[in-house]
Amino acid sequence: MKAPSLYSYFASKAAIYDAMFAQGQVEFAEIAEPFPADVPMDREAFRAANRAFFDFCISDPLRYQLLFQRTIPGFVPSPASYALAVANLDRLAEGLRSVGVDDPRCVDLWTAIMTGLTDQQVSNDPGGTRWATLLDEAVDMFCDRIGIQ
Repeated sequence: MKAPSLYSYFASKAAIYDAMFAQGQVEFAEIAEPFPADVPMDREAFRAANRAFFDFCISDPLRYQLLFQRTIPGFVPSPASYALAVANLDRLAEGLRSVGVDDPRCVDLWTAIMTGLTDQQVSNDPGGTRWATLLDEAVDMFCDRIGIQ
């Protein structure tokens, strides 16, 4: 498709990015469906959910950058698209609350750990497993710290 045709569907380049952001957030929510937030999470479920997140991210590094980094200068998701991202993050917080962890700093810490591992994998070992092999150890360390059995 050529740019003039594309712009008959989208008002601007930012609108294209926003549509891609929203679609990515919807796709991410779909991979999280097998891990309902209202069911108390155990360590194995937490491990599986985080493996699904990691695999989702490394399967499409450009989508990962759009969804979880600020790589496009000046792009800010629309309120409707951003609400999808907030709902996805809230799902993590609800899962942690299901096992009695309600400190928002735990959500922040975990997102930093997961995106750190993902960033390293995408940036420094694309197609490899160097940081993927650390995922279970990171889950265990975090679960030990916050008390997930």
